[in-house]
Amino acid sequence: MPIIEPPSMLKALDLELTHDALATSTLSHGLKVFGDRWTVQVMLSVFLGIRRFDELQSHSGIPRPTLSNRLRALVQIGVLKPRLYQERPPRHEYHLTRKGTGLYDATLMVWLWEQRWGSRAVALPQKLHHKTCQHDFSPELTCQACGDKVGMNDLSFSLSPNARLRHEPLEGMSPPRMSTRESAEMSLGLRVDRWSLLVLTAVVLGCHYFDQISKVLGIGPNVLSRRLSGMVEVGLLRCATDAHDARRRLYRLTPSSRDLFGYIVCLSTWAGESHLHEPSSIRPRHLACQHSFMPRVACDHCHQTLFPWDVSFTSSKAKNT
Repeated sequence: MPIIEPPSMLKALDLELTHDALATSTLSHGLKVFGDRWTVQVMLSVFLGIRRFDELQSHSGIPRPTLSNRLRALVQIGVLKPRLYQERPPRHEYHLTRKGTGLYDATLMVWLWEQRWGSRAVALPQKLHHKTCQHDFSPELTCQACGDKVGMNDLSFSLSPNARLRHEPLEGMSPPRMSTRESAEMSLGLRVDRWSLLVLTAVVLGCHYFDQISKVLGIGPNVLSRRLSGMVEVGLLRCATDAHDARRRLYRLTPSSRDLFGYIVCLSTWAGESHLHEPSSIRPRHLACQHSFMPRVACDHCHQTLFPWDVSFTSSKAKNT
């Protein structure tokens, strides 16, 4: 196991403040809706133009009762709207609402992550084409204020717990049981779930030690130990020995987990603006332009904002494992 110097910023880390900010964050509340694998799969499919129940079930492999429940929940929160296309028996298509279309940035970040790190069993387009500039492209995360491409290291974070968002305990979140096949795959709907994304966010905010992560997320040691081990196993975290205390372990982000930052920040922004109508308790600032950071996903060729109606793709079948 490698030995690394502990981050100096941890000396000033306020664990109580970090706990309260995470518990009242728009990310935490947004992940209550979009933090399980099936919901992510449904939204990916709908953005690909798959709208009918049987087609959604066939494309995603979601059990029919589970798919029915997820569609009902997405309709209830106003992300999807059913439209009758057959009367006898009644059959519906599920179309994106304006609120649902607002998830496009987050969905593009899912596509980008899946292309780089995801499971080979996930059926997604291999290429995206921007109609505006007539080029194939990869989506890139940019700053809405200045237009520059942005990564996690280009931002600073301040914390201000939002008293208007319910302070929910996170102890009750249990990691889902995975089959052997699921554990061997890594896709945004399998190993990367609400639980994992909150752990990664805690690390982004400076919580690198086991006891710090446990404190800010309110997670018991046995549950956290299993989750951290699983995240290390699939490459979402790197575990190293503290150079100053060999008894302690540090948890660091990896390239694959850093690439999840775009999804995290886009989902958090959507949840605050469109779902909760509240500011987040975790507030990023772009160091280069010194503006509060608002994400904008753009074409890496022409650098224009991307919209669903301006992007075409070629459908692909799931790749063989």
